[in-house]
Amino acid sequence: MPFFSYDNRRIYYEEHGKGHPVIFCHGNTSSSRMFSLLMPLYEKDLHCILIDFLGCGRSDRTALFPSDIWVDEARQVVCLVQHLELDEVSLIGTSGGAWVVMNAAMMMKGRVSSIIADSFDGRTLNSSFSSNLTKERESAMKDEDARGFYEWCLGPDWQDIVQKDTKALIECADRGDSLFVSPPSALDCPVLLTGSVEDLMCRSDMKEEYGEMKKMMGKASIHMFPHGGHPSTLSNAEEFSVIARDFIMENVRLN
Repeated sequence: MPFFSYDNRRIYYEEHGKGHPVIFCHGNTSSSRMFSLLMPLYEKDLHCILIDFLGCGRSDRTALFPSDIWVDEARQVVCLVQHLELDEVSLIGTSGGAWVVMNAAMMMKGRVSSIIADSFDGRTLNSSFSSNLTKERESAMKDEDARGFYEWCLGPDWQDIVQKDTKALIECADRGDSLFVSPPSALDCPVLLTGSVEDLMCRSDMKEEYGEMKKMMGKASIHMFPHGGHPSTLSNAEEFSVIARDFIMENVRLN
């Protein structure tokens, strides 16, 4: 299995298809496996690269997740791009991975041709984030389907990973840490913000928040799916893949 080194630990990645490289970034308490089932929708046209962030899936474990987890994971993406010696890359991130791809793009100005940030809360975490997350995670730990998903994505030590992730996110929210290394206005590549109107795991005013973000960014667009759960990458898989491929390839040609 392919790995690269980050902070003296091994991070797992895998590659599918050929063409313009696109790195898929999973959300919290997940792994690259959430994207593996979607590869038939993308690999005919794109060089798809999946990553298990440190502490998740088949990557090495860590004693804790930092409160700036989405900044640290962005550094992991940068390290992967360097490892693969990619001159140009596009990024797709869903849920927590949306913050990751935005931060990674800011860290790699001039090398990212486009990013798609899917199903996330935007510039800030909502005021009820910590309490909602605690309730959601407690409920998930008791739900047979959720437990099965965690184990499938993360491995047999999934409970420990979920607990560490919950602690890190609550620290981030309670401290009011910045979610970005720079303001979103610093992004110099085209950005597509996506989500589902019916997504109950994101802020209720997601569409309005996306609109405010679009005003800040010179090359941003929005696509909201009328139906589907969290994230829209999965709940609207086929339609999402068509929109994503068209957006990515359009901006490869422009660059």
